[in-house]
Amino acid sequence: MQTNENIRNIAIIAHVDHGKTTLVDALLHQSGVFRENQAVRERVLDSGELERERGITILAKNTAIMYRGVKINIVDTPGHADFGGEVERALSMVNGVMLLVDASEGPLPQTRYVLGKALALKLPLLLIVNKIDRQDARVQEVVNEVFDLFIDLDATEEQLEFPILYANARAGTLRADPEEPEGEDTDLRPMFDAILELPAPNGDAEGSLQLMVSNLDYSDYLGRLAIGRITRGTLTVGDDVRVAKADKSIQKTRITKLFTFSGLERISADAVGAGDIVCLAGVNGIAIGDSVVDVEAPEPLPRLRIDEPTLSMVFSVNTSPFAGNEGEHVTSRKIRERLEKELLTNVSLQMEEADTADAFKVYGRGELQLAILVETMRREGYELTLANPEVIIKEVNGVKKEPFEILLVDVAEAYQGVVVEKLGIRRGQMTHMVNHGSGRVRLEFRLPSRGLIGIRSELLADTRGTAVMNTLFDGYDDWQGSLPKRLTGSLVADRRGKSTAYALHNLEDRGELFIGPMREVYEGMVVGENARSADLDVNVTREKKLTNMRSSTSEIAVKLTPHRELNLEQAIEFIRGDELVETTPKSVRLRKRILAANRRPKRRTDL
Repeated sequence: MQTNENIRNIAIIAHVDHGKTTLVDALLHQSGVFRENQAVRERVLDSGELERERGITILAKNTAIMYRGVKINIVDTPGHADFGGEVERALSMVNGVMLLVDASEGPLPQTRYVLGKALALKLPLLLIVNKIDRQDARVQEVVNEVFDLFIDLDATEEQLEFPILYANARAGTLRADPEEPEGEDTDLRPMFDAILELPAPNGDAEGSLQLMVSNLDYSDYLGRLAIGRITRGTLTVGDDVRVAKADKSIQKTRITKLFTFSGLERISADAVGAGDIVCLAGVNGIAIGDSVVDVEAPEPLPRLRIDEPTLSMVFSVNTSPFAGNEGEHVTSRKIRERLEKELLTNVSLQMEEADTADAFKVYGRGELQLAILVETMRREGYELTLANPEVIIKEVNGVKKEPFEILLVDVAEAYQGVVVEKLGIRRGQMTHMVNHGSGRVRLEFRLPSRGLIGIRSELLADTRGTAVMNTLFDGYDDWQGSLPKRLTGSLVADRRGKSTAYALHNLEDRGELFIGPMREVYEGMVVGENARSADLDVNVTREKKLTNMRSSTSEIAVKLTPHRELNLEQAIEFIRGDELVETTPKSVRLRKRILAANRRPKRRTDL
């Protein structure tokens, strides 16, 4: 088998916030991609607005650097399990991976997930223990935990023989031995050298063409762009090729433009050989998983296998009294077109028609993935109504099965009891507990995915914001019966108008409010959480009556307790079966499915 020794293709994989994108920043800087006086922002690959706001990578991205005459294609991948489809696509393009692990936190659920994918593909690894500058770093323990994880994932003897480097990605420094004294750190050259020791991509440049489309992009000038690694053969501008589709059909087309990656830019190329990652234009209707093959001897590659979704949510047209006031795209046709466009690039999403003509059921990997999609659509001018998320139930040999998750909770010791209690109610079984002696304890639970809906905000409130939670899909298991729902009811506006401080002040002892004064409301809009289990219709527009009588207290200004403004994810977690979330470019509102109070049951039954 021929190899292209002038190329290395690697993916950087890790748990959320362990420093992947920061490390890529340092690699780009030290490889000379940027001019000496060039202004470059941090986490340069997190180019999306939501990625920069949340500090997470959502989409896998490509970059390339040159070192000692070798081109190193680098793919930065998401660390959150909800975006696992992006990780799987990225790994299909590379020949080796760099696994990053935090020197204090050690391997976490998404570390297991991404490492398991890499080991299954038999990709060689380079371990980077990052953030060694942390005060609570426990480097050797973390390395031992990584070895334990490899063994737990049935790694072979050969896979256990991986090099280890110790880095401070933010400072762009590295050391080969954790016992070296402070100040002995070097730049990242040892990491570049270690990357060159990873295998070069295989591929016969003279053979018949094979390319798997692993990612898609779009250009206003060139249309849809397909990104993938050439497994075999050579691709040249003007070539006639065939595209093998998911339905087994073969489409004939011509390549009009070719690009390779250099730094953060795409560089036009006339021809690209086996082993390199290429971006090609001119192929209408091309999709992720399609194979670009030779006209004379077409040999399609096996299609990407993506893990199935575990959660569904109904997206529908906004039908509230405020519909169309803030959004530009409000019809079901526009929503359908946008969702179909998303399906082209997001392989882990699925969509089908819902019960009504103006609603669509969208299937995804988790609440975060669906919330990110909705937030993106909001910012593009769409108005939507969202139903509460539901897990996907299967029936195997007549037995009802539901998805399960591994939940890892890192929390202060003082709140350990309340976490165990709350998760026990949701059918959570504690499988592991670690106390590192730092005043915090790490608890691992296995529980039904249903039990995770709404748990994040509840635990954050119970632990005063100190809990850190991470999840990992753990397959399907027997149905666990009914789970407790939210015990509190809702405060529901009984008329349209503008909220007043006077009315809100008088409602504070009824529960927690979600709105402040001078907010437009409508009948059926949820304005707060009732302290009791029943829903309560309230008048939040009532004004103080003026009289001719004066008293010593009549002129005292009303002082309101700060209300709780729910963001999109919190709103999705909060709603029950008889409630919806209304999202517009400017607002997130909660509402009842049935707005009119005289048509709505006053008490919840089994919803």
